[in-house]
Formats: sequence, structure tokens, C-alpha cells
Amino acid sequence: MKLDIIGGGPAGLYFSVLVKKSFPEAEVAVAERNRADDTFGFGIVLSDETLGNLRAADEPSYRDIAANFAYWDDIYTHYRGRVLKSSGHGFSGIKRLALLQILQRRAAALGVNIRYETEDLGLEAHGDADLIVAADGINSRVRESLKDHFQPAVDLRPNKFVWLGAHMSLPGFTYSFRENECGIWNLHAYMYAEGECTLVVETTDEAFRKSGLGIEDERATADYVERLFAEELTGAGGKAAKVLTNRSHWRNFPTIACATWHHENIVLLGDAAHTAHFTIGSGTKLALEDAIALHAALLQHADDPRAALPAYEAARREEAERIQHSANVSLVFFENVRRFWHMDPVQFNFALMSRSKQITYENLRLRDPGFIAAIDRWWAGEVAKTEHIPLQPDFAAPPPMFAPFTLRGMRLANRVVVSPMCQYSAVEGTPNDWHLVHYGARALGGAGLVYTEMTCVSAEARITPGCAGLYAPEHRQWWTRIVGFAHRHSLAKVCLQLGHAGRKGSTQLMWEAMDHPLARNNWPIFAASPLPYFADSQLPREMSRADMDVVRDQFAAAANMAIGCGFDMLEIHMAHGYLLASFISPVTNRRADAYGGSLANRLRFPLEVFDAVRAAWPEDRPMAVRISATDWIPGGLSGKDAVEIAAMFKAHGCDLIDVSTGQTDPASKPIYGRMYQTLFSEQIRNEAGIATMAVGAITSADQVNTIIASGRADLCALARPHLADPSFTLRAAAEYAALGYAIEGVSWPKQYLPGRQQLEALARRARVEAQQKQTELRRAIQPRPHLPRP
Repeated sequence: MKLDIIGGGPAGLYFSVLVKKSFPEAEVAVAERNRADDTFGFGIVLSDETLGNLRAADEPSYRDIAANFAYWDDIYTHYRGRVLKSSGHGFSGIKRLALLQILQRRAAALGVNIRYETEDLGLEAHGDADLIVAADGINSRVRESLKDHFQPAVDLRPNKFVWLGAHMSLPGFTYSFRENECGIWNLHAYMYAEGECTLVVETTDEAFRKSGLGIEDERATADYVERLFAEELTGAGGKAAKVLTNRSHWRNFPTIACATWHHENIVLLGDAAHTAHFTIGSGTKLALEDAIALHAALLQHADDPRAALPAYEAARREEAERIQHSANVSLVFFENVRRFWHMDPVQFNFALMSRSKQITYENLRLRDPGFIAAIDRWWAGEVAKTEHIPLQPDFAAPPPMFAPFTLRGMRLANRVVVSPMCQYSAVEGTPNDWHLVHYGARALGGAGLVYTEMTCVSAEARITPGCAGLYAPEHRQWWTRIVGFAHRHSLAKVCLQLGHAGRKGSTQLMWEAMDHPLARNNWPIFAASPLPYFADSQLPREMSRADMDVVRDQFAAAANMAIGCGFDMLEIHMAHGYLLASFISPVTNRRADAYGGSLANRLRFPLEVFDAVRAAWPEDRPMAVRISATDWIPGGLSGKDAVEIAAMFKAHGCDLIDVSTGQTDPASKPIYGRMYQTLFSEQIRNEAGIATMAVGAITSADQVNTIIASGRADLCALARPHLADPSFTLRAAAEYAALGYAIEGVSWPKQYLPGRQQLEALARRARVEAQQKQTELRRAIQPRPHLPRP
């Protein structure tokens, strides 16, 4: 077997080591354009997880790598004159050149033919190779020569950054955030060998331009950083470290993703296939673990090396994309530090630590219980101020999700919300026993706020024949019964969500052919513009001014009926491509009159409806609007638009933005993941200055606490978790009680108190068992020497 590897960085060298070790008779060659001792950058970071993978893949190289590690457990954050510490993170740093030399020696000892200062002559020069491995980095020539096949997508991020070094000691990974007359500058620093550190400095393009620095002016950059971060660069002895350069040019980070990683006998490895932003330190991790995965696939397909390539991609892609997604979420924090600049240092640091969604409230509790205790104390103090709660000196702060929250005259017992979920079970718009049991069970389950499904303002406003309404006396009677039950038997408040389906109306039930038209008995529909949802959907009529008057008055009439039902809060659904959303999005609004064109024009009718409902709705009861913060379609709504939309509704008396996304049009391509819409809630809350509710793939109490405490939302709405477990909040309260918390903000029905006792007992038992397993795991792991403190 003959393998040609293009690129002698960590990915190419490590793969050559693994394959030569497994196939000693194979002809393995590495071509590297630079000299053996050339390296660009200073040190790299590897997590404990990656180290375990390296040890399993090749023990000899692992031992040499481990012998050269600087290990740290702590992260220090410098922000607004405070230095905050978080422990238990488990990272290792190594000099990039040392890593390359270890891999070079190991590869040479195994018989790999490494050719330095060798330019690759093109793919045609590898005609006799069984496999061609392109590990030629971020600017891969192989990838570009076959870009029609690999289909690389490059997202050039807006911030400027530069890699630097310094001869100094650090107690752990260090972040620092400083503001000067140009803007905010972020420092990422870590020690990779005794007395040697990597520094990455990042800032906005605007701040960089204002600074007057040149892209390639290394000395000016070093001097600027020395002045800006003088405090961080000064050691215990009072001596300031000099900043070192090594081709330290300012760059914009390119996030690269390819549609496929292989073609015929050619495969991409590491940065050639995908990149991960440096804010989660996973570039080298990805490269080394790619090499491990490709080697594993080759072992399975030794008789047919080409078959190993699709197997490698199938096995590796999901994990690589998960890491890349985490990096893409992480970088948003650093590109938008201004968004968090108003925060108290404790909350800022928690928002920083939890930015990628990989580290959460409970994850941090395992790493550093004191850190979470500080978050709880700070959060309780903030809530006490806003909610006017007197605190005793010995007050035991509960987790953030159990804090009260007030909007106008409505006070919620906690921050958990049952998300609006259509039940498609009404008859002619009338709720029934199903709805009473459904909503009643969830009110009893402990959530602070229970939303109704989208309740339609007329028969023609329904999505399906099974949608609930509030436009007839019998509707009012049933909603009054449902709300009354919730109020009599629980602390839950109830929010009515009003909506109009627009072009997505007159369709089949969810469990039939969702969003597709009825087979018969369709009713006429209208929308902002005459655009069908699907090709086979009914063509909506473009709304006239007279139609708008009718719909506006229907919303106001429904609001008036809702007052008598006893609803505590009202929300207007202006998301997901329904009628009012179809005016807001440029994807669905093609009008040429005063209701189309600019964002202000597109909001004209939705705001008119909001004003009519606000005028009808009691002053002391809050109102919310659900929006799609992005259409997930090029040219559609963006997060920036969402901030403007939220600000305009705030100016008209809106109290909360329910932040959803998409579903505007079948062309949308959402980027799913845990809590995937929370970034938009974060943006709206912190830039528009209005309360928000996060929704979308929030599945656990841990995630709720993470979102609330980090300032990314004020409320969290959970849908499917409440379908699976109506008592989601009561269960969470029992589990936290087992941790020793005194939980308020939930109320168990007296009929269910024996269940509370059992839940708490089971939670305590599970906690003891988990602690025992953790102790056993610690005993099995050999302790690792920590960095000496400077």
C-alpha cells in the first residue's frame, strides 16, 4: 500500500505515524513545503479528552507529548478591575515546535519518508498512490484544486486577531478584556512550557482601524499589546514581559466547511477539511482526532483503501461538525463583547464560561462548586433588588430557574414556561376535555407560566380544523374553565397566544400531512403577498386595507374576550410565517404599497394590530410578541433586524419578546443544536433592552439555569419536555432539594405531596451513587502534575 501525505503538520505527521505502525510494509511519504524546524505560532492546547485519545492511539508518542506538557486546571478572567477564577477545566499546553519534533522523530523511527522543503507538484504527481491525504492546512491547494467536488464554504469572520508570544509565567488560562479609545480588546493567554506563553489578541474591525495598526507591522503590534495589557504581562516580580512575534500578522478567521471530504482516492484531513475557531482551542484537536479516525477506517478496509474514505467521513463528520458548531457559537461572544459589557463581573464570567453551550451550570458545579455558589449568591441578590425581596444574611440562594419574575402586575413564581404547542384537538374552534386535562396537568406540574396553543381570532384564521379559537361564546366558556382550574389549583399564570394562520391556513392536522392543504372543504386564505407556502398549497389572496381592518378588529375582540376568561398575559404570534409574520419578513412580503419595502413599512400592520390589542388589554397585564428572529434564508430577516423589530414593539408597550426562528418558508435552512435559538434571545435582550423568552431545544433544568444566569433570557419555554413530563419543574425542584437547596417558587398540590417525598428520596439516592462512581473514577486516574505557580 502506498500513501502520499501532503503536509507535515500535526494532522499529516500523526496519521503517518499511525498508519506506518499498523502497516509496516506500507510505503508512507510526507511532503512538507517548509523546513523541519519551521513553525508559525507558539503553543497549542489539548484537552484531557484528546490526551486520552492520543494515549489509546499511540502510547510512545503520547508519553513524549505528555512529558512536554504544561498542565493547568484554572481559568482566570480579568474584567472591569476584577480577576475571577474558575477551576476544574483540565487543559494542557505544548510548544507547537516541540509537538512537531516529537511526531517527526516518531514517524522517522517507524520508517516514514518525510521530505522537507518540498513543494507538492499537483495531484497528477501522485498517480501511483493508493491514497492521497491532503493535510495541507487552512489554505489547502488540494481542496482548492478540486473545489467543485469538495464544495468548500468559507465564512470569513469580522473580528481581527493576531498570534503572539511572551516569556512569562501564568497561573492558568487567562482571559482579559480591556477597553480603550478604539474599542474593546480581548486577550486569550496560556502557558505551553515553563516561562513561555501564547497570546492571542482579538478585536473588532472598527477598533483595529481606529488603532492605526498595520496588518503586518509586528513591532507596532507588540508595543501596542504591551501597553494595553501591561498589568497582565507584569509578573510577580514587577517585571513586564516583552511580547514576541512570529509572522504575527492580523487576520480574519476563516470558518471552513466542505460538502464532502473525499474524492476518489483523495481525502482531506484537519484544517483542509474544516476549521474551528481558536476560542475553543480545538484546531489541533480536530486534526489529531481526524488522523485517528482515518486510521481506524483504514484498518477496517485494509484490502480496499478507497472504501476507507467514505467510512472515515461517515464516522467522523458528526463529531467534527459538533465541535465546529460549538466553536461557531463560542466566537459570537468574542465578536460581540460589547453586548455583555454592562454585566456585573460575576455574570459576565459565567456568560463567558457557558458561551459555547458545552460548559453549563451543572457542568461547572462538577468542576468548581464554589463558582456556582457564587453565581447563586449573586443572582439571588440581583433578584432581591428587582423583585423587592428582603434577604437575610444566612439566606441560601436557590438555582436561578426558581427565582420569581415580574412583568407589569403579573408575578411569576419561577422562570420555567410551558411553551405554546398546538393540540389540533378543538372542534369548530372550541376547546374540550383534552385541553382541560392537558393545560391543567402542566399547571399542576410547577411551571411559572403556561402558554396556550396558538388560539385563532376567527374560523378563517385557523391553521387546521382542529385549532382552538377565541371568537365565539362557547370558546370563552371553555377557556374560562381551563384558566380557572389553573388558578385554583396552582401558582401558574396562564398566557393566551393569539394568532392568524395567513397563508399557512386551511391545512391538515400535524399527524396527517402538516402544512399541506386539506383534501376538501378548504376555506379561503390571504397573506401579505399572494405566495403559496408549498407548490401544492392554496394560493393566498393579497390582503386589502379592508381585510386589515377586519383582522385588526378580530384580534382586539379576542383580547376583550380573554379579559373575561381570566388570562394573566397575552401574546400575539408574529412568527413562523403566519399572517403577521408574512408582513414582517422580506421573504414573504413583496408588496409595493405602504405595507411593503422597508422594515418600518413591513411592521406597519403588525404594529397596528399590536396597538389595537394593547388598547383593549388591561394596563396591568403584560403583553408579548413572538417573532422569528431569523428566516434562515439569505436575504431574509437577521438577528440585527430582530433587534430593530424588538425595539419598535418595546416602544409600543410590549413587555417581552418570545424569540423563535424560521418556519417562514420551506426554503429555510436552520442550524439546529442544543438551545439553538438562545443566541438570538441573548442578542435581543442585551441590545434592545427588553425582556426575552428563549425557546427551542431547551430540554433540561441545567440548560434553563445556564440561560437565565448568563443573562441570555429572562424566561425559558420548554415544549417537548413538558409533553413527556408535565411535572418537569416539580421534578427539577426535588432534584435540587436533594443537593441541599431550599426550593421556593414551586407549589406541590397537597394531593401529590407523597410523590414529592419519593422524588426527593430517589434524587438523594441517585446523588450518593453518582458521588461513589466519581470517587472510583478519581482513584482510577493517575494524578497529573500541575503548573508551578509563578
